[in-house]
Amino acid sequence: MSLEQRRLEGPVGNVGGLADRFYPLFRRLFDEDGDFVANVETKLAEARMSDNVEMFLSRALAVGTIAGTALWLLGMLLGYLLFATLFGGEAPSFLGLNLPENLLVIVQALKIPFLTLVSGLVLGSIGFAVGFGALVSMPFFRASAREREINVMLSDAVSFMYALSVGGLNQLDILNAIADADDTYGEVSKEFQSIVLETEYFDTDYRTSIRNQAIETPSDELSQFLTDMLSIVDSGGDMTAFLEDQKNKYMRTSKQAQERMLETLELFGEMYMTLSLFPLLLIIILVVMSMMGNASTTLMYITVYGLIPLINVAFLVLVSTVTSDETGDGYLRPDTDERGIVVQDNSGILNLRLIEEYTGDRSVFDRIKSQEGSHQAMEIVRAPHIFFRNNPLYVLALTIPATLVAVLLSVLAGWAPTSIAGMEEAPLQGTFFWVYVPAYVNFIPLAVFHEWNIRYRKSVIGKLSENLRKLSSANETGMTLLESLRVVAETSSGRLADEFSIIYRKVQYGTSLKQALREFNNKYHVPRLSRTVKLISDAQEASNQIQDVLSTAAQASENQDDIERDRKSRTRMQVVIIVMTFLTLLGVIAMLKVQFFGTMAGLSEQASGGDSVSAGGSFGSNMPGESMLSMLFFHAVTLQAIFSSVIAGYIRNVDLVSGLKFAIGLLTVSLVVWIIAGG
Repeated sequence: MSLEQRRLEGPVGNVGGLADRFYPLFRRLFDEDGDFVANVETKLAEARMSDNVEMFLSRALAVGTIAGTALWLLGMLLGYLLFATLFGGEAPSFLGLNLPENLLVIVQALKIPFLTLVSGLVLGSIGFAVGFGALVSMPFFRASAREREINVMLSDAVSFMYALSVGGLNQLDILNAIADADDTYGEVSKEFQSIVLETEYFDTDYRTSIRNQAIETPSDELSQFLTDMLSIVDSGGDMTAFLEDQKNKYMRTSKQAQERMLETLELFGEMYMTLSLFPLLLIIILVVMSMMGNASTTLMYITVYGLIPLINVAFLVLVSTVTSDETGDGYLRPDTDERGIVVQDNSGILNLRLIEEYTGDRSVFDRIKSQEGSHQAMEIVRAPHIFFRNNPLYVLALTIPATLVAVLLSVLAGWAPTSIAGMEEAPLQGTFFWVYVPAYVNFIPLAVFHEWNIRYRKSVIGKLSENLRKLSSANETGMTLLESLRVVAETSSGRLADEFSIIYRKVQYGTSLKQALREFNNKYHVPRLSRTVKLISDAQEASNQIQDVLSTAAQASENQDDIERDRKSRTRMQVVIIVMTFLTLLGVIAMLKVQFFGTMAGLSEQASGGDSVSAGGSFGSNMPGESMLSMLFFHAVTLQAIFSSVIAGYIRNVDLVSGLKFAIGLLTVSLVVWIIAGG
């Protein structure tokens, strides 16, 4: 829907009563033709939110007013209690001014009510700003997220369009094909869906629809692409040549974007090296200050249990704003006109969707459901490792109860202390049973099955580019796509060649080639593979001679290979920096534990036995106990090991779970070093 159509709707539609009540306030505060309202309206369209701007801002005013009123009342209450308690019922002096006696009495009487009112107004203003701003910012954030995904997927989407154009499809068929591929190209497909739907249901010619979408899309790159495509359509130019140029352009653009992202990650790696050492330096300073009698142990606890997690979480959020993961889940769904075609998205006993559609009508379907569930349960029992390989997170259903049992037995046996004092007396033993045992029990199985799952699924794309080139060469000789698959399967090795052979046999036994390709893709559900399979399956419906399409798919795959190799090479150095920073921190803390405690204890004894006594007591008289410092140091190392591993895994693979393998190694090194250091 265009911006003009949105504006014509006016303040009508299915909105809440609050928005209706606050609509007069909206008209009083905002100019409906002003820049702010126009910007919000634009972002609503870019975020694909159905609200019209008048009711959306009215609702935001309602939320802000409610939040502001609540915090205003709370602020007045807290302000009154604070000032009444702080000044004991007596009003404080007013800036030390010498006021006349009669005026001073009035000022003193109104001072606390005035301060109470001001505190309420401050909190109320904050509440209104947070409530109103949070709702208004939603379309901006959603539009930004859509823009990011569109820019990531645009290169592959243009390659898809070019391949279909080379395969012989006309402009309208290409638009329909990319619009139907939302399971593969995500938000890019939704932008083209708007073009197709506006053409079909609003009696708009597709040139006007393309022009409208070029205005409304949140991505400047897609807007430029649509504008250029419109000029080709209007001039009757060669669409295939245009798409080829755009494909090459966006392939270069994706490599440049990857280069910028990797350079930013290198900068972040240097930042992390400095930030992760800051808590260690702060702990050392606090220990020295405590020996001088000028610091409390509370700050040490805050540093270890608050500052270390806070710094690492903030850095992880910062990294997540730069890195981009693969869009989509990798599954291909049947088209709307393929009735009766069901493709299982994920394996497991919980997936009985086809059967559940028919249960309840006849008892025979209920029995089939029961038997199918029993069959899948027996499959899991016969091969649990395969089930957990395909569903790694399900292993937590076994490891979490095992962890609870292990911790409970440790507590009952007296190995795991149940108090802070007990933890201070035996920090190594207590931390081992409370942290390391649960970490090992949960992390090791999950890391093993997760890595197995990733390697199994991605093993099929190891020779994807090479085999696509072979398919193109075979198809160019006049073979059909099916025969080309058979030839490549016979002349190649690896998992992908085996899958080509399976596809060939399925088609020989009556399965359609498109269905066989879809089942092959969903077995591995790698987003990159799904885009290639989607391209081939759509192109082969138009013609069996698709050598140009296969060449395009091979070129796109080779471009992805180059990007992936560069990413692995560059992020490997970031992981090394993070690991070496942690090992440096571990070594320094271990040396402090071995050398620092004994030296400081000796100095404390000398100072207490001599004549040097300060106003705050003898030197070292306020120094925390060695057991408490040992506990804090060990916990600092342990927390840093876990967070460093998660960050390293996220930088490496844009996946938090992939950091578990690093966590197992760093935790083990920490444990061994602390045992050698004397616990």
